[in-house]
Parts: sequence; C-alpha cells; structure tokens
Amino acid sequence: MESDKTVDPKDDLFVRFAKDIKPAYDRAVREALLRHKRAGNPVPIERDGKLVILQPDEINVDQD
Repeated sequence: MESDKTVDPKDDLFVRFAKDIKPAYDRAVREALLRHKRAGNPVPIERDGKLVILQPDEINVDQD
C-alpha cells in the first residue's frame, strides 16, 4: 500500500460529505464521554500536545 499517495479533495469522501459526517462524529464523541462519566471511568485526552487523563468528575459534557 502506498503511504505517500495524495488524494484529490474532490475524490475524498470525508471532504465531500464533511457536513454530514461532522454532526454524527460530534454526537458519537459526546455519547462516549457521557458513558464514561456515568460509569465512573477516566478518559484520556490530548491537551496542548500532552496526554491528560480526565477523571469522571472532570468530564464536561453539554446537556442538550
């Protein structure tokens, strides 16, 4: 498999369907964070280029 192959943006499905993918991605991340928080599990995140472990009480999820 070629790792340096460039893809024309018009042929990239993620570019073409970004407006549909983004809301689904955001919803999935929010649901995963809520599940971790409710289960009492920490969550690893990246903050300022460093790995940070958020404890359940530090996980902020907007309630819609």
